[in-house]
Amino acid sequence: MTLAAVVAAPAHAAPKKSFKVAWSIYVGWMPWGYAADTGIVKKWADKYGLTIEVKQFNDYVESVNQYTAGAFDAVTITNMDALSIPAAGGVDTTAVVTGDFSNGNDAVILKNSADLAAIKGQKINLVEFSVSHYLLARALESTHLAEKDIKVVNTSDADLAAAYKTPDVTAVVTWNPIVSEILGSPDAKKVFDSSQIPGEIMDLMVVNTAVLKDNPDFGKALVGIWYETIAKMNAAGVEGKAAKEAMAKASGTDLAGFDSQLASTKLFDKAADAEAFTKSAAVGTTMDRVRKFLFDKALLGKDAKSADAVGIELGDKQVIGDKDNVKLRFDASFMDAAAKGKL
Repeated sequence: MTLAAVVAAPAHAAPKKSFKVAWSIYVGWMPWGYAADTGIVKKWADKYGLTIEVKQFNDYVESVNQYTAGAFDAVTITNMDALSIPAAGGVDTTAVVTGDFSNGNDAVILKNSADLAAIKGQKINLVEFSVSHYLLARALESTHLAEKDIKVVNTSDADLAAAYKTPDVTAVVTWNPIVSEILGSPDAKKVFDSSQIPGEIMDLMVVNTAVLKDNPDFGKALVGIWYETIAKMNAAGVEGKAAKEAMAKASGTDLAGFDSQLASTKLFDKAADAEAFTKSAAVGTTMDRVRKFLFDKALLGKDAKSADAVGIELGDKQVIGDKDNVKLRFDASFMDAAAKGKL
């Protein structure tokens, strides 16, 4: 091949037909496992002539790392982690589904104290630099404390419930279903949760932007899968109950436990509502707060000189941060197509 031929090669990879999606256990993400198990994923993949493999991870951070490394085309992730891990790591990432926001599912729990102020001087077990860390920072702010007043102990989400049962662990920050499991202990007291910062911890399905650009049908399939599954979950009578029972069992709880987790989740079950939220000014306000938190923790890349280092394109197409280095995008167009029945 001549040099001229190399230069003339297309800038984007050829469209592909096979895709991999990673997800982890969380009430707002259980629909993905159910959709894979019941043929909904295959139905939408077939519609667009694709093959979509949906893989469950027991360790959330590992699923995000695998996506960032390029082993997966899409992953379930929070808004903050999408910015701090793939986007800050240089992987241009687009949110195609705003599934929900945590409205109590993430919590600060103390052992033998119902007073948030008692957290001062304690060691706090959590997944360092995750949304739990962000929630802790917001909790500390609310009681005029700072991180220097406590000590963070990095602990995998897979180990947190067991860690809480040990005498040395007196405070944890985590998410459901782990929160519910820990709160089953009589000495566990919830002292702050995400309902006190509504809309700030969003649960997304994101796709590698280059993959999405070359394969828009993959984005359409993902959004179609999501809303069909949510409709089944919300169906009246036996169908809805069976869907939720299956999701409950897969997440290690029963229907009552799953319903209690859903009650602390603001689930966007209608595409139009998800689109409206994604385009709202609230998302820009939250992402501004999140990027400043991440910059303070040196999580926007080693060369980041300010919170502006990584550009974020919001649902209304405004950009906060570096317009020449946009690496996280909120794309409401697929949700809009779903709302209009055009998938």
